[in-house]
Amino acid sequence: MQTATERLAPDAAGIDRAAALLRQGALVAFPTETVYGLGADARQGTAVAEIFAAKGRPQFNPLIVHVADLDAARRLGDFDADALALANAFWPGPLTLVVPMRAGSGLSELVTAGLRTVGIRVPAGTVVEPLLRTFGGPVAAPSANLSGKVSPTTADHVLEGLGGGIAAVLDGGRTEVGVESTIVGCFDHPRLLRPGGLPTESIEAALGRPLAHAPAGKTPNAPGQLASHYAPDAPIRLNVTAPRPGERLLGFGPTVKDADLNLSPSGDLVEAASNLFAYLRRMDGRGPIAVSPIPERGLGRAINDRLARAAAPRP
Repeated sequence: MQTATERLAPDAAGIDRAAALLRQGALVAFPTETVYGLGADARQGTAVAEIFAAKGRPQFNPLIVHVADLDAARRLGDFDADALALANAFWPGPLTLVVPMRAGSGLSELVTAGLRTVGIRVPAGTVVEPLLRTFGGPVAAPSANLSGKVSPTTADHVLEGLGGGIAAVLDGGRTEVGVESTIVGCFDHPRLLRPGGLPTESIEAALGRPLAHAPAGKTPNAPGQLASHYAPDAPIRLNVTAPRPGERLLGFGPTVKDADLNLSPSGDLVEAASNLFAYLRRMDGRGPIAVSPIPERGLGRAINDRLARAAAPRP
């Protein structure tokens, strides 16, 4: 059942309320300098899964993590000299850096879609900066709109698409930039993964050399594009009601007995989504994986998309 979405004023009380909701695992939309983001605590897997459910996002693409400053960013990712140069030049601002994720970051695996890299940015704005400081942790946030729809630049835009489906929106007026952040990958050579609110020319000037571009025919490790999904080394068989000898069963729902792990014993698709990547990692290396049927509805579509890619024939 839908409940009314709170419209919060961009003052100290509104920011405190938004931060409290995030700590509780609720979804809160907020303005950045680019567009409104749909935020959840990036450390709470179930909260992150609710982002995909609220947006109707068809698969688990990586999400951008928003933090208050570079020190917070460096607790999540490994920054080489190029990444540090760009962060110092353009943060806070409309630039996302994709860097190798640090061990022990505490981020939900849904944030990175199972990848070893993470997209991080320090956004600018008189609402988002105090919100992130008050919250004191990483916030995963794609644009606050239904998947495939136009990104929102006002609180009214957010409510038109997501009203009743999220806890609150911080109303900071119209955003300044109006297009999403530019994404640069710094996991090998600095490369442009998505053009956006920061001109490429400015980035290249700061680096002192041209950016590389995403290899033709390959999928970058970046939010806003199709995910290059993590696939276990173990073979995967889907829609299994009875595992074969030697297979490990990844179950779903209350009727599945003797599963090695169960994505959600109660049949909750949000819980299943939050457990998916971690459970696949835990089962990898222990023999072939058999997966129980997952309903093709809601987040089940995203789970099945992810599993189909993981089970696809390997090169």
